Amino acid sequence: MFEALPEKGVPGQQILDELRELRRADLPTHGGRLFAYVYDPALEGLDELAQAAFAISAHVNGLDPTAFPSLLAMENALVGAAAGLLGGGDETVGSVTSGGTESLILAVKAARDSRPELTAPRLVIPSTAHAAFAKAAHYLRVELDVVPVGADLRAGPEAMAAAITPDTVLVAASAPSYAHGVVDPIPQLAAIAAERGVRFHVDACFGGWVLPYLKRLGADLPPFDLSVPGVTSISVDLHKYAYAPKGVSILLHRTEQLRLPQYFAFAGWPGYTMINPIISSTRSGGPIAGALATMRHIGDAGYLELARRTREAVEVLSAAVTETDGVSLFAPPETSVVCLTAENPFVLADELAARGWHTQPQMSFGDLPATIHLTVTAAVAPTAGEFAADLAAAVAATRERGPAPQLDVSGLTPEMITPELVAGLAESLGLGGGDFTQMAAVNSLLDTVPPAVREALLTSFLSLLQRPAKTTE
Repeated sequence: MFEALPEKGVPGQQILDELRELRRADLPTHGGRLFAYVYDPALEGLDELAQAAFAISAHVNGLDPTAFPSLLAMENALVGAAAGLLGGGDETVGSVTSGGTESLILAVKAARDSRPELTAPRLVIPSTAHAAFAKAAHYLRVELDVVPVGADLRAGPEAMAAAITPDTVLVAASAPSYAHGVVDPIPQLAAIAAERGVRFHVDACFGGWVLPYLKRLGADLPPFDLSVPGVTSISVDLHKYAYAPKGVSILLHRTEQLRLPQYFAFAGWPGYTMINPIISSTRSGGPIAGALATMRHIGDAGYLELARRTREAVEVLSAAVTETDGVSLFAPPETSVVCLTAENPFVLADELAARGWHTQPQMSFGDLPATIHLTVTAAVAPTAGEFAADLAAAVAATRERGPAPQLDVSGLTPEMITPELVAGLAESLGLGGGDFTQMAAVNSLLDTVPPAVREALLTSFLSLLQRPAKTTE
């Protein structure tokens, strides 16, 4: 293991070689076989362009736009592009954030702080809404009202309306939901919120940049953006289907008045007056410059073509699932997600990974079974035709293996979980050496325990992994 702070400096080439060696253990970020975490358009030269743009502004600080007007100009350009794509008008304003979670936290903050008279503000979301809303509610001390979705996996207008109270500061829904890739009925939900005088946020962080292009290609999708009356804010991640480098999201508000409570300002100390539109104060201009370069290079016509390739890949993958015995589509593949289920989905995920297809297993939730999630990008189009044969082989291997072996953790409560217990579980499940390629037993165990126990187990396991590296003598 190398040291981060050696006694003497290390030559630059050696450091780069070490970093490249570390990267060998990571999942492949290119090649169209990783269905989560990264978004790849498979455009030659785009990585190099984004990296060069990133380097130009890496040391620019977004804390003070008057000191670095270049960054202000880039941010305003990105917000303008997002507003134009997502139904914004002349009064639309926005902010560039570090990602979807920050955008959602700020949407909740703006709603909460717009009602300072409330002592117990509340947030209403469907059960398929992104977990970042729960994080926002936890951080901001907002009560969370979670409404179960219907059999179609979409938020039900009547059920959502029934959850709104005089203390509700925000209602939110997804376009599309991350887990299943379906779009909630935004026009109906926004109308209900407007009638009750409540802000309504559309979480389009995941697929909001591709939905407008899919609609232009003929996809039957409902209106979902700021063109819908009653939608007061919307978020979209540029590091997803805008294919920008990691670390850039946009939060749009219909008007400046709606955005003002998002800001934090403090002058009660002897230093500079702190005024922040987002959570971070100091922030690098690198990701913003990288995003701007990416979007300008791809252009509107380019994004339409990338959406076409994505749509074609979704169709090919969906057909493979439909035509393979032992698996089935769990949700309609109407956007950029293929969500499937199987008898032993966690074993199947391992078998697919062994064949080079890296998917994202999803635990069961309430009446919803465990599923396998595939985020499909334009890079998948050239490889999608190879999926059917590998899926069939993986299903056959899954049948031969049978269910993953189960550890008896019945009766386990969050209070019983200690670092020693988790270290023992990790060792018995084959994770002690840092090999995460066989996860079926782990996922099967996590799927059998209540969510609170799952949270405690994974928190302790992550804490076990995140330990300071020991320096060498």
